[in-house]
Amino acid sequence: MRETSGWRRARRPSVVIASLVLASTALGGCAAFFGPHEKRADAQVLPTVGNAARGTVTFIERADGVQVTYNLVGLPPNSDHALQVHERGDCNAADGSSAGAVFAPAADRLKTGVRRAGDLGNIHADATGVAAGFVVATEVSLDGVRSVIGRSVLVAREPSDPAFPDRGVGTALACGAIRQ
Repeated sequence: MRETSGWRRARRPSVVIASLVLASTALGGCAAFFGPHEKRADAQVLPTVGNAARGTVTFIERADGVQVTYNLVGLPPNSDHALQVHERGDCNAADGSSAGAVFAPAADRLKTGVRRAGDLGNIHADATGVAAGFVVATEVSLDGVRSVIGRSVLVAREPSDPAFPDRGVGTALACGAIRQ
């Protein structure tokens, strides 16, 4: 029996080495599978006073722009609304006005009649008041001067009109700060 115990002791280092090689191979495969981490930011959207809209908006940087995925509930049934990024990440005002103007990088602010980078487009709520989907925003990013991080996302009462980008879209139904 002593010889068997000695045999086990002699074999343990090679078993440990084989286990480590196997584990490193498996972990290396996992690293290749998961790839590099994507740039991502999220906003928990909460209703402004007197409204019921709420949900989440996620921003993920892709090669063709920022994918903005939204999942909102509590909107008026069968309605359209503008989804917009605003200058400040402040949703403390009862009507969302503390978020400031629609986001536009410095040079874009001087242009009139031009769609602002923060105007992400319109979303549609179904018969139950749910709006879910995504848009690809090519004019914003998650870093640099066009970054949406630290700003806020608002769901406006009215849809935006691309023919008249300077026209207001009504008060905000919901607001959420965009955080990494």
